[in-house]
Amino acid sequence: RTVGAPFIAIVIKPDKHGMNIAGLGTDLVEVARLDQSIDRHGDRFLHRVFTDAEIAYCAGMKSATPFYAARFAAKEAVSKALGTGIGAACGWRDIEVRRKASGEPFIVLHGAAEETARRLGITAVLISLSHTENYAIAQAIAVRGE
Repeated sequence: RTVGAPFIAIVIKPDKHGMNIAGLGTDLVEVARLDQSIDRHGDRFLHRVFTDAEIAYCAGMKSATPFYAARFAAKEAVSKALGTGIGAACGWRDIEVRRKASGEPFIVLHGAAEETARRLGITAVLISLSHTENYAIAQAIAVRGE
């Protein structure tokens, strides 16, 4: 943005289905940093951050850490989309990444995150994940239904 230039905000209006974007979150994770946390803290770290189903899924992969990193990024991105960050209103295990039969990831909220979403009128959280050997990224969109 050029200094002195006007800031232009784009307002997204509800579509014909009455949905609009309530929040957007993105997170990028270095796979090596997550690997260090897993090495340093082991199962205690895994069970503090991930659900049993997420652990089972990632552990079944040839190289588990990039899959853990993508789910870690997803949890951060979702917490940002909810406008809370990770904390009392949204814990690590309150956000779960699951997969449809097609392989498409989707988000299930539990506990405080589910309560926060309901209070904000959020009816869905869309998620996109990607990872390489070195990085994992996630983008989340919180959708409010009217």
